[in-house]
Amino acid sequence: MSSRYWCELAWLGGPSATPGVVIEVEGDRIAGVSSGHASPPCDAIELSGLTLPALANAHSHAFHRALRGRTQGGEGTFWTWRDLMYGVAANLDPQSYYGLARATFAEMAMAGIGVVGEFHYIHHRPGGDPYDDPNAFGASLVAAARDAGVRLTLLDTLYLHGGLSSGSRSGYAPLLPEQARFGDGSVHAWTRRVESLRATVSGPGTRVGAAVHSVRAVDPPSIGMVARWAKDRALPLHVHVSEQPAENEACLGVHGRTPTALLAGAGALGPDTTLVHATHLSRDDIDLIGAAGALCCICPTTERDLADGIGPCPDLVRAGATLCAGSDSHAVIDLLEEARAVELSARILTNRRGVHSTETLAAIATVNGYRSLGWKDGGTIRPGCLADFTSVGLDSVRLAGIDTPHILDAVIFAASSADVHNLVVGGRPVVVGGTHVSLDVAGELDSAIAKVVAA
Repeated sequence: MSSRYWCELAWLGGPSATPGVVIEVEGDRIAGVSSGHASPPCDAIELSGLTLPALANAHSHAFHRALRGRTQGGEGTFWTWRDLMYGVAANLDPQSYYGLARATFAEMAMAGIGVVGEFHYIHHRPGGDPYDDPNAFGASLVAAARDAGVRLTLLDTLYLHGGLSSGSRSGYAPLLPEQARFGDGSVHAWTRRVESLRATVSGPGTRVGAAVHSVRAVDPPSIGMVARWAKDRALPLHVHVSEQPAENEACLGVHGRTPTALLAGAGALGPDTTLVHATHLSRDDIDLIGAAGALCCICPTTERDLADGIGPCPDLVRAGATLCAGSDSHAVIDLLEEARAVELSARILTNRRGVHSTETLAAIATVNGYRSLGWKDGGTIRPGCLADFTSVGLDSVRLAGIDTPHILDAVIFAASSADVHNLVVGGRPVVVGGTHVSLDVAGELDSAIAKVVAA
């Protein structure tokens, strides 16, 4: 299948947009890119506004979408919010999760997101017993992403313990009853299950990666085994790290080192590792991350919502880390907001503007996320790369009056997911004119969330 798209403006890298770009597509790849086309060729599909590589959501918990509006208004902390999250998790089964995830992934598509990294840790029945198909939940998520039209990296997550505990011989507490369905019992059981998952669901739009939930939930020897398993297969490895000071304090109390240092000692830091949040880091932590060439996935809307804090993004970049972004708990789904928040938070920390360039922020929302999720041939508009791109309309009140030299700045700093007009993934239109091509997304969200919260 071949097609041709004419972009009024396109971001091809660099600090500014290029006018009159034609993208030639063959199959699921970009076959050619040319500029200087003042008007669209007669057979081209017109994309008005600014066309960007499809956005990449590097960290998602799809079921958290059911919490939007139900947890934001009250008092508390991350730890009290977590109890509410466990309540939704307890109500899920593979069928209801398919419906909720499909609608959530489709909402992402309407926000210009072409690939999502699903940090997936609900594996079994509520008491911990496996389903007849031990990967029933994983298969539901794969089907949901396929039907929503987005690429998926399913980051299957190891979860063994209920938290760090200096009072126990092992240093770890057992799983809480509400966590029982997350655990496989051992890293060996997790490996067997994930190998079976990889054999059955991998395909053109789906990849399986590895995740360690956190140093609170996985002990160092098991972390090392997962890291070796992922490295041997050239798969991405994701880990929640230092989201809360309490995690650091507990890790220091049990292991005598920070979560980052523990991961480094276990062999779990490298260029294919993504540390999620990385909010409360020491200077030594930052140096370890930078020296490893690791990525850090920043999730500002969640980190603000849960009162987590602001991470040291400027120091991480200077040390050699690469930043990407995720919508995590889906308080909102808007990768443009996540990207600009990296810069706006840095301004609060440093009392300086322009800490991260607009080009850097655009890369955080696109190519860096594709790399984090193992799609190293995506996130850019150039020949040979995946034909994944999105167009942001310039006709809303948010972008009125902007001239061409400032379009990229305006889109990164002022546009929202509501301005996304089109999304193409693998050469196929998924969103056209701001509407999903096959799903009533708002209606599906209403129905899916009602089933979960009312269960």
